[in-house]
Amino acid sequence: MTLLYTSDPERGRIWREIFAAEARDIGFFDASQPHDPATIRYLAAWAPSAALIAGLPNLEILFSIGAGIDQFDMNALPPHIRVVRMIEPGIAAGMVEYATMAALALHRNLIDYREAQKDARWAPIKLKSAGERRIGVMGLGNLGQAVLKALAPFGFPLSGWSRSPRAMEGVTCHAGEAALPDFLAACDILICLLPLTDETRGILCRKTLSLLPRGAALVNVGRGGHLVEQDLLSLLDEAHLSGAVLDVTDPEPLPADHPFWAHPRIILTPHVASMTRADSAARALIANIRRHQAGAPIEGEVVRGRGY
Repeated sequence: MTLLYTSDPERGRIWREIFAAEARDIGFFDASQPHDPATIRYLAAWAPSAALIAGLPNLEILFSIGAGIDQFDMNALPPHIRVVRMIEPGIAAGMVEYATMAALALHRNLIDYREAQKDARWAPIKLKSAGERRIGVMGLGNLGQAVLKALAPFGFPLSGWSRSPRAMEGVTCHAGEAALPDFLAACDILICLLPLTDETRGILCRKTLSLLPRGAALVNVGRGGHLVEQDLLSLLDEAHLSGAVLDVTDPEPLPADHPFWAHPRIILTPHVASMTRADSAARALIANIRRHQAGAPIEGEVVRGRGY
């Protein structure tokens, strides 16, 4: 049994060491090493080419090396190949740090103070307690739940929205399209952690963002395709929204003349909220291969028709 990995040499080196020490029965190859394509059953990659997939006649599972799978052309993948998202502690830890940072920055008016500093203005803003600032998370998967758990100790009233019903202690959960307006109306800070699917593309638009209370703010750490950019810019300029923290855009990177760069109410970062850790990712892969060998459910497996 072999695993093929096709990415940067540094990650490949770390993975080779871990597989050699902890999973000697699983052969590991990266793209720089000679291998027999017919022996490859598992492929771990970011965006493998159609030619690579076609050249692996016995491929059974495609593992994403990131939390998302929207980089894959699912229509081009043979139906027998199972697709699995990366679920590993490093991704969740990074997302928790970033989402907490963004929510606290918006809660404590960091955008206003950044602008005041540019103008050399000493302009204190009356403090609003965490108990008065409602935070909602769109997407209640592994990452969304981790973010909500991290925010709970601050005392924010928390809510969540997902396609299918979920339950979390201390979180008011909403499910389905019909519940979206009530969810949005109760969000002073909205954090998007949805997967990007046909149903969620463009979901952050004027229609939905206008349902947020006046003065609300947005954190998008899902995908750039969730956001209708001009709608956000208009709502910021109209002061319906007070600010946005954006870690994802479409395209990436943004062109130099894009209005996000200079907008005074936007904090922009270059898709760095969360990154896969090579060591913990290797162990997550090993654990999932063991599950497959045992005939057990694979953690993070994607339902093709659902898109996540």
